Amino acid sequence: MEFGIVELSRLQFAVTAMYHFLFVPLTLGLSILVAIMETVYVTTNRPIWRQMTKFWGTLFGINFAIGVATGLTMEFQFGMNWSYYSQYVGDIFGAPLAIEGLMAFFLEATFVGLFFFGWDKLSKVAHLCVAWLVAIGSNFSALWILIANGWMQNPVGAQFNPLTMRMEMTDFFAVLFNEVAQAKFVHTVSAGYVTASVFVIGVSAWFLLRGRHVELARRSITVGAAFGVAAAFSVVLLGDESGYNTSHSQKMKLAAIESMWDTHPAPAPFNLIGFPDQKARETHYAIKIPWVMGLIGTRSLDTQIPGINELVDKAQERIRSGQIAYKAMLEIRAKDGNVDPATETLFKDHSADLGFALLLKKYVDNPLDATDAQIKAAANDTVPQVWPLFWSFRIMVALGIGFIGTMIYFFYRASFRGMKFPRPALHLAVWMIPAPWIAAEMGWFVSEFGRQPWTVDGVLPTALSVSRLSITDVSLTLAGFVLFYTVLFIIEMSLMLKYIRKGPFQDVEETEAWTNRHTARLSGQPDGAAIAMPGE
Repeated sequence: MEFGIVELSRLQFAVTAMYHFLFVPLTLGLSILVAIMETVYVTTNRPIWRQMTKFWGTLFGINFAIGVATGLTMEFQFGMNWSYYSQYVGDIFGAPLAIEGLMAFFLEATFVGLFFFGWDKLSKVAHLCVAWLVAIGSNFSALWILIANGWMQNPVGAQFNPLTMRMEMTDFFAVLFNEVAQAKFVHTVSAGYVTASVFVIGVSAWFLLRGRHVELARRSITVGAAFGVAAAFSVVLLGDESGYNTSHSQKMKLAAIESMWDTHPAPAPFNLIGFPDQKARETHYAIKIPWVMGLIGTRSLDTQIPGINELVDKAQERIRSGQIAYKAMLEIRAKDGNVDPATETLFKDHSADLGFALLLKKYVDNPLDATDAQIKAAANDTVPQVWPLFWSFRIMVALGIGFIGTMIYFFYRASFRGMKFPRPALHLAVWMIPAPWIAAEMGWFVSEFGRQPWTVDGVLPTALSVSRLSITDVSLTLAGFVLFYTVLFIIEMSLMLKYIRKGPFQDVEETEAWTNRHTARLSGQPDGAAIAMPGE
């Protein structure tokens, strides 16, 4: 594959985005688990729960700090590598990102500081409120980012202005309550909760295998498994909701994920496995499960899901419709908007397909000069690479089913077998630690790669979104980002492993003594005058 400016820019953003997302799921989930542990500490006064809160809170802090550093570089890329995209849709895409920075990130960052440095300054209840505000801020931050991303998948609440050559927001609440964004948010945060649950169970299993911090590890597994059971089922159910939304907002993506070349009579089957052949447009050795795809995609038994070939034919129709909109747009711009109502009506009637006409710019400068062969080629470009999507989706689903089984098993052992766990299960839990990150990365790959060739689905082709940079410029910055992120990865892994091996900073007796001193200090009594807290 020959790498041009578009391919290098895409690769650079993919590297930075997928690396950044290594930290996001654990931040989302661990913030909630830490708040839950501190809630138990405040309500029971048992020092071991404070010990757990501080230990897992330290790992959260390391992950949060590195995650912030990796996330900041992504926003600079919109101006560096994707300047036309920023100019074209910045009025809509920029609003959620600005709100995220002003509301969620400031909230999160402020209370993270209070969480780590406020143990000796705040009462237990006040510190608990801080812990929950950190958790809320973390998840609220994800909401606004996913609203922005959801708009790229399903661009609602906006229209194109031919005079300014920009997309302009027409309905903020349509953007806010975009069904794709809302489904993506709950699916993503649920995946983060599963990630944190698997991480907590895996690290705790490592402690148990070495006979260290046994009481902390057993209780951590109990919390992680209980939280993880709900999260794992939520991921699957909300993934079904995402599939349903995709069936009417991104039909080509759904058809590519399922390697569905031809429209199947309703209800469509689900290809369990197979080997997609994009050149021949067929799937070899496919094993199908009847009805399943129709039920997931349409929630009915009589609604068809269009196949790739049918969608390519429709793309040709939309390209020709887009040419009409493009011609009307040129006339509106030439006359500075002073055109007859018929031209305005013509543009309005076909403006939804303008983006499809822009696909022709890959082949010809003026889309109106495109030949039938070029229109056909542009329509074929709307089909993403099928086999990576097909297998990435199935890896993600298989891992999701595995998480459900794992969480149910550990929840059962924690709740009904006295927190006794067989050693083979503990070894499995340790080896499973990377699995949720693999599933999360596969999910994002399906979401973003499946949208190609669009930056904003049906509105702006990726090939038109890039900045006018040289290949050398992008190659150097790509190499710089890879080097920078490699250093951060080494730092992250070193710190996480160091503090996991070190374990809790205090044992239960030291924690109980601190609790007594802290309570006495806040009440104005001499140290040691407070009533002793009940231990384990």
